Amino acid sequence: DKFKSKFPRYKKSHPNEVMAVVDNLDTYQGALRAGAKPMIVHFGFLHREPQGVVAIDQSGGEGSLKETRLYAYPDEGENTIHLITIGDKGTQSDDLEDCRKFVKEIRKGAE
Repeated sequence: DKFKSKFPRYKKSHPNEVMAVVDNLDTYQGALRAGAKPMIVHFGFLHREPQGVVAIDQSGGEGSLKETRLYAYPDEGENTIHLITIGDKGTQSDDLEDCRKFVKEIRKGAE
């Protein structure tokens, strides 16, 4: 729900940053489809966060881009990448808290 509400607004105000993180997400998904393990993949745009969350940044995009993070949870058990939220350095603390809550709910539901 957090991703669905934030993404359209962020896309409208930062279209180039969103294009860059979506391109990087596509690269990450391609590696996973090829058999890479979610937490072993190494790309410069990929940052490991607590509880198995990954932050995909805007690296590689064109021009001078605002630091952006697309937070995702790669669930190996479901073979799914859950998109949690998107934000910048100013929202990073809140975004990571949202990630923590999201993963807690996902894991609770899996039990």
